[in-house]
Amino acid sequence: MQLNWDDMRTVLALVRCGTLAAAGDALGVTYTTVARRVTRAEKALGQPLFERHPEGYVPMPLARDLAVAAESMEREEHQLLRRVTGKDQTLSGRLTLTAPQLLIQAQLAPVLKRFIDLYPEVELVVKASNDLLDLNRREADLAIRISSEPGETLIGRQLTAQKSACFAAPEVAEAAARSPEAPLDWVLYTHHKAPPKVAWAIHPNSRVRARFDDMVALKAAAEAGMGALRMPVFLGRTSPALVPLRHLATMTYAPIWMLTHKDLRQSRKVAALKELLVPWFRKNAAIFTEL
Repeated sequence: MQLNWDDMRTVLALVRCGTLAAAGDALGVTYTTVARRVTRAEKALGQPLFERHPEGYVPMPLARDLAVAAESMEREEHQLLRRVTGKDQTLSGRLTLTAPQLLIQAQLAPVLKRFIDLYPEVELVVKASNDLLDLNRREADLAIRISSEPGETLIGRQLTAQKSACFAAPEVAEAAARSPEAPLDWVLYTHHKAPPKVAWAIHPNSRVRARFDDMVALKAAAEAGMGALRMPVFLGRTSPALVPLRHLATMTYAPIWMLTHKDLRQSRKVAALKELLVPWFRKNAAIFTEL
């Protein structure tokens, strides 16, 4: 009986993801490859690993045991590769950065352009996402996160504090400043229960008209005149169709952090990108805190 690493990591992915398609996406292979590897592992072990259902694969006890072993092996593999990468003093090869899409769009793209101009041999891969990618599993080498709790197991540096403010289409903002007692419509991010407290104090007749689960859609709604919204100052400053409600105070917002794994502290590629990011944020701190 013999299992190869590809089959073990495939079983692990299927235990984690629950479907062939999702496991394939996680591994970067087709769902048919996932199915073939699982079948091969089952033949090698002489017994089934999963219950097959229309909605997905349910792991049996042996699959869970195998996944635990595979997870331990995966950690050792990632640790070894991180250490190798961390000792790399070349300015060539792949470097993966993850950062929020809107932060890249609004501010960071010129910084990244400067980086690739300075280091043309580096293959920069940018994962534009708000998802918290796992740096322990080498999903990224360097992360820029907007968070009040960036993670205790990583090497972090706060790049800048942030403020948020209330913005609206010009006609909405003018009406709100002119008649505070009149109803003020709001569009909110999905997980926000109510307009900001600073707004309630001045606009007691505030009302929520719609909620959105995406900031781009939320901005579009505000630009269309559906209502006011709260968002980070840096986004408002780059939204020409919106103006701040200046009679409402700015609010504290989660800071921006730069994070990496401790094993990558000595990587020259990681250090080179940090050397551009840190002074840029220091120079442009007002973009994130002042209207």
